[in-house]
Amino acid sequence: MKPRMPFSLRLPSFARSYATRLPERPPYRAPDPLRNNPNATYQELSESDGPTPVTGALPPQVGKAREAHARLPDEAIAKMRDLRRADPATWTRGRLAKEFGCSPWFVGKIISLKGPDRRRALEAREKAHEAARAKWGERKSLQMDIRKKRKEFW
Repeated sequence: MKPRMPFSLRLPSFARSYATRLPERPPYRAPDPLRNNPNATYQELSESDGPTPVTGALPPQVGKAREAHARLPDEAIAKMRDLRRADPATWTRGRLAKEFGCSPWFVGKIISLKGPDRRRALEAREKAHEAARAKWGERKSLQMDIRKKRKEFW
């Protein structure tokens, strides 16, 4: 790179320039020999030589494949509701899902807890969370209070 002249010795220029450095030529790119070449020949591949629908090995499958659950009959859903209403502490979503061969989400969608049962379940969960919060140190408690305060401004 040639050294630049001091600003005071340069000739005045009336053209504005926004370049931040000396211009560079782009790297050489050879033209494609097959484009616009009358002497180029193209060979058609036969079906046996062409690509197949399943070409090469596929990467391993991510996650395990889930099998679809069979549709539950109305009698099974009624029995599920009766069990859940009778004793919601024993017949939880997960246990009912295993018993009837469906997902816990489906059990919750079909029969969610209502009224006092729901309040009791929420209170029990809050007690368990409070016991876990009691084990937090001063720093974590402070950080969680700050986070809670920040959420109020959303």
